[in-house]
Amino acid sequence: MNQIIATGAAVGVVPQILGQTNGKETSTAGFNLKYAPHIGMFNHLAGEDPVEQLHFMADQGFEAFEDNGMKNRSEAMQHRMAKTMTARNMAMGVFVAHKIYWNEPNLASGDPNLRMEFLKQIEASVEVAKRVNAKWMTVVPGHCDFRQKMEYQTAHVIESLKRACDILEPHGLTMVLEPLNFRDHPGLFLTESPQAYKICRAVDSPSCKILFDIYHQQVQEGNLIPNIENCWDEIAYFQIGDNPGRKEPTTGEINYKNVFKYIHGKGYSGILGMEHGNHSPGKAGEEALIEAYRKTDQFL
Repeated sequence: MNQIIATGAAVGVVPQILGQTNGKETSTAGFNLKYAPHIGMFNHLAGEDPVEQLHFMADQGFEAFEDNGMKNRSEAMQHRMAKTMTARNMAMGVFVAHKIYWNEPNLASGDPNLRMEFLKQIEASVEVAKRVNAKWMTVVPGHCDFRQKMEYQTAHVIESLKRACDILEPHGLTMVLEPLNFRDHPGLFLTESPQAYKICRAVDSPSCKILFDIYHQQVQEGNLIPNIENCWDEIAYFQIGDNPGRKEPTTGEINYKNVFKYIHGKGYSGILGMEHGNHSPGKAGEEALIEAYRKTDQFL
């Protein structure tokens, strides 16, 4: 989860760029995995119109797209973006399904009013998912309730998620639980992959799975590939970001080529959301980002 996507500093080019569409550079090269950029990642190369950005992403070989803020877009824009994704054969990734309580407890508290608020937001998210052909939506259980033992908080969260599954299952939709790291989001209830695994096992529904954010879990617990292996049966979605900095692969300490190779080798055909900023500003930074994915995707 990233509320603000920032830019930093490094330069690169995209040698695979072959031509132009509507005056914008394009590439026919694809990828081995289904990486999903977000709106704002290519403002300089594609312009700021979301539909033009989708066309640019598809031109570069990206087969998916994610948008945390899709629920807040107008219905007209949702339909427009969905039509473009269908025309360009792009899959829709996650959007945020509900209000996230960053500084106070909600689901962990067991408060019935806060649970009902959450469930109503899940119901509304079903309609958004239908409009944009989404299969997954992000859920963050919110802040800890430090007045209660963790076991009680866990029971409260599990009950809320079971109730949400009753809403999602008839539509074939999946909420993906995202553990977030202690450094960027101190005090949140859900932080580690084993914790998310335990909760998903307890909920026991195809509509409740794990969003394994590689950046967050590198900060929180490291040991990435073994933890992915241990959680594999409950992981439905990945997100990407290097550490430190939360920018594109190759800008930090994570060996993304090996991580991607492992995920591909497991037969994963789902989406990997590019939930990070651009290391370098401007057009050069956007080209460098695409090149970073070309390099790390060369694992076969």
